[in-house]
Amino acid sequence: MQSKQISIRLNFAKDLTKDAGHKALSYFKSINDLIIHQKNIQDFVSNADLEVEKYIRSCISKKFPNDAIVGEEHDNLDGSSGYTWVIDPIDGTTNFLTEIPSWCVVLACVHEDETKLGVIYEPCHDELFWGSLNNGAFLNDTPINVSKSDSLSIGSTGVGMNSRTASDMTVSFIKELIERGGIFYRNASGALMLSYVASGRLIGYAEPHMNAWDCLAGQLLIKEAGGVIETQSAEDMLLNGGRVIASGPGIFDELLKIANETYIPS
Repeated sequence: MQSKQISIRLNFAKDLTKDAGHKALSYFKSINDLIIHQKNIQDFVSNADLEVEKYIRSCISKKFPNDAIVGEEHDNLDGSSGYTWVIDPIDGTTNFLTEIPSWCVVLACVHEDETKLGVIYEPCHDELFWGSLNNGAFLNDTPINVSKSDSLSIGSTGVGMNSRTASDMTVSFIKELIERGGIFYRNASGALMLSYVASGRLIGYAEPHMNAWDCLAGQLLIKEAGGVIETQSAEDMLLNGGRVIASGPGIFDELLKIANETYIPS
């Protein structure tokens, strides 16, 4: 049974993520007015990211002043309640900045070393993916389930990459996937691809390293939708990030095998 504290935070998170998504969408519709900076290779930030995260942080601090906050674009905020909010104001910023309607707002909440709730909102298509630990996963108001595929050759696998890990790991992973009859899919938003795994659109997802704000919400949704994820400490993910392998139960072992063989630092 869901605790009252989680229930209150989940309802709050659903409303807040949609509100933040609508704010981000207003920036998206005025893309030429944005101020853009490059943080790293293929890693950008705009005033839209900064302002949306500031808005989310402000709302959390007003409602739950003792909760901690971890976000992509601003410094961490310590708390005393044991609850930690994890924010990605715009996941898929490159898409956002090039007017590709494939980006999302991500919010998760960690308590006692577990992700207790996750919400991912894709404003361009008004899709709200949400769920909480042991209480299922949903797309808007409809329960979702992972793919029943039992072969990498039946369905598409999301593949993530980033500038923090060697590109040859991803190249090797894709090569092995294709040789097994698989097809890889990438839309430059890891959180959105994880949502697609949870809803059965993709059969699985793999990336050698993700930051907590990109993956904790999506991993929870996949687990709650009947999928399999690697067992990880949420607190460790907050500090260091980590590898993400997730899928429906029918292909997880094979996906994990490929990752173990290819995600090896050179």
